[in-house]
Amino acid sequence: MNSFFDSASPSNLAEYSVSELSGSIKRTVEQAFDQVRVRGEISGYRGPHSSGHAYFSLKDDRARIDAVIWKGAFSRLKFRPEEGMEVIATGKVTTFPGSSKYQIVIETLEPAGAGALMALIDERKRKLAAEGLFDAARKRPLPFMPKVIGVVTSPTGAVIRDILHRIADRFPVHVVVWPVRVQGDGSGDEVAAAIQGFNALAIGGPIPRPDLLIVARGGGSLEDLWSFNDEVVVRAAAASDIPLISAVGHETDWTLIDYAADHRAPTPTGAAEMAVPVKADLEAEVSALSARLKAAVARQMENRRQELRSLARALPSLDQLLALPRRRFDEASAGLGRGLQMNTTNKRRAFERTAAHLRSDLLTTRISDRRRHLSEAMNRAERIVERQVHRGQSRVSAADASLRALPSRLIGQIHRASDRVAGLRARSDAAIAGEMRRLKGVLVAQDRVLQSLSYRNVLKRGFALVRDGAGRPVKEAAAVEPGMALSLEFVDGSVSAVAGEGGAPPSPQEPKKRSPRSPEPASGPPKQGSLF
Repeated sequence: MNSFFDSASPSNLAEYSVSELSGSIKRTVEQAFDQVRVRGEISGYRGPHSSGHAYFSLKDDRARIDAVIWKGAFSRLKFRPEEGMEVIATGKVTTFPGSSKYQIVIETLEPAGAGALMALIDERKRKLAAEGLFDAARKRPLPFMPKVIGVVTSPTGAVIRDILHRIADRFPVHVVVWPVRVQGDGSGDEVAAAIQGFNALAIGGPIPRPDLLIVARGGGSLEDLWSFNDEVVVRAAAASDIPLISAVGHETDWTLIDYAADHRAPTPTGAAEMAVPVKADLEAEVSALSARLKAAVARQMENRRQELRSLARALPSLDQLLALPRRRFDEASAGLGRGLQMNTTNKRRAFERTAAHLRSDLLTTRISDRRRHLSEAMNRAERIVERQVHRGQSRVSAADASLRALPSRLIGQIHRASDRVAGLRARSDAAIAGEMRRLKGVLVAQDRVLQSLSYRNVLKRGFALVRDGAGRPVKEAAAVEPGMALSLEFVDGSVSAVAGEGGAPPSPQEPKKRSPRSPEPASGPPKQGSLF
């Protein structure tokens, strides 16, 4: 460890190492500012780090200070910090020796008054309304008589007891409670998770899926109800497939979930009244409707009975209806005996006429004719089969001859194809050779142009190329300083040179006289000129 006083030093000041000086400054700052309250605007906030710590800055119109919230303190915050929020931070000031910076380690964080919270709520409300989460067109009607009601609230408060008591008094139904925290850090995430969990229940599962949701909390201050202004809660309420009633706070308390819910109740008890009808009123209404239905049925039956009596008086008697059919029946029965006798006589005569034509010689003649026709048909079929056999043999003989001549035709086609391929090969070789000669001529012409444009042709006429020590061409005399290393490139090689003291350039009024054959000096970069 270095000594604080060195007798060999020309001064009697104490000597510190960098670590000792940084540690001394750190202790001094922490002792002087062990507990401070700082008011400022959050700047550079990007959420908690992967380690759980949050790093940002606090600023006002004239200064800025770095700030850090450790993971343990961040989990105890009542609300999440946001970019641009004006807050009051409580903590201690310390330094970071690794970079000679000072910062405040925040232990608690609170908004800078209710005005800041209201401004934040208004800004968040405008943002969510612009996304269409508060549109009246997307709100759904509540079911008239839900079978299952889901309640998202604290299981220990008076709110759940009021809701259950009110539902039991009005119309007892199955109530499923999802216990959550309704205040403090992380309560907003729990409420959002509960809404999403109810929506994720399957129909007909072990836990019945609710037909209606109620998100409820008792009254409180703006800070107490802050969880229901959380953006994740508002988005979960807007995305719920189950109709949702918001019952947060008293009638004068408004939170952002009230705008996203399908209906808002002034109190949790009011939400229970909106959820179910009054059973006694329904029973009384059903009884009244039943009495009206019975009276209407009795009146209808009496009206139908009177109409039936009127129709019955207009109908004729039974004797009048049966008089004409009875007379026709008597007449038909009287003529039935004579009809039977005449019918029997007619049938006997027809039988006798048919029997006169049935003789054995007629049957024998018909059988002989059928046999002769059958023999002729068989002869014709045999002749047809013989002709078909002869035609098939002729076709087979012709096909055999064609197959025997096929190899000679194929050989001829192969020879003709070989001759054609040989001719195409000769033509392609000639075309390739001609194209190669043409391209070679083009390449030679371009090479001649390239050689004519090369600066080495200029060097052949007595010029030299001046380069500096880095090999870059020197274009102006002003760029050459005395003692500067130069390289002069001639047509047959390069030589090194050192620049000496140069005289002043000749004035424009007194140009230096030169011989007629000497070239004019170039005032600027040397120009190539025409080579043709």
